[in-house]
Amino acid sequence: MKFFIDTANLDQIKEANDLGILDGVTTNPSLMAKEGIKGQEAIFKHYETICELVDGDISAEVVSTRFDDIVAEGKKLAAIHKNIIVKVPMIKDGVKAIKWFTDNGIPTNCTLCFSAGQAILAAKAGARYISPFVGRIDDSGWDGMELIGQIAQIYDIQGYETQILAASIRNANHIIRAAELGAHVITSPLESILALLKHPLTDIGLAKFLEDAKKL
Repeated sequence: MKFFIDTANLDQIKEANDLGILDGVTTNPSLMAKEGIKGQEAIFKHYETICELVDGDISAEVVSTRFDDIVAEGKKLAAIHKNIIVKVPMIKDGVKAIKWFTDNGIPTNCTLCFSAGQAILAAKAGARYISPFVGRIDDSGWDGMELIGQIAQIYDIQGYETQILAASIRNANHIIRAAELGAHVITSPLESILALLKHPLTDIGLAKFLEDAKKL
């Protein structure tokens, strides 16, 4: 399973990359705004910088909702760097645009997925990734991980090549469950990735080793 980091913060991207486990980055307008990055020129430059830091797929999200506008914006994003994946919302014109991008050799990440039906449409249109929002589904009182398993089963039966990118990850257990259920990728805040390192028995064992080492 691939690990992406969900942020536009360069320091966090560098830290995750330095761990040696980072495969890519996902971003969105909210994450860009959080870093104070505004205006198309600044946003495009930031994507370029991220692509220079990480040798992997970098999702760059369109903010348009009409087919022609999505295609025009997506073409500009794809031109930034060969690693850019155009991130398109799961709406009617979005699915139509994904098919256009697929036919024209531009890889896509279909975002804001909340159902297996939506995941089927994204796969039929040729999206490289489908992004089910696990945490937001949990917030609504349903089990987000159940959707990951359902999509994985459907894709396996039907032979779809679209990769399941578990998004809206809230904790380390989400990452582990996504791996168990067949997600190809997770995208997560740095905090949740680092939480995988933690276990009280590791801390206790290390303290004992260090204590014994002083006696040598």
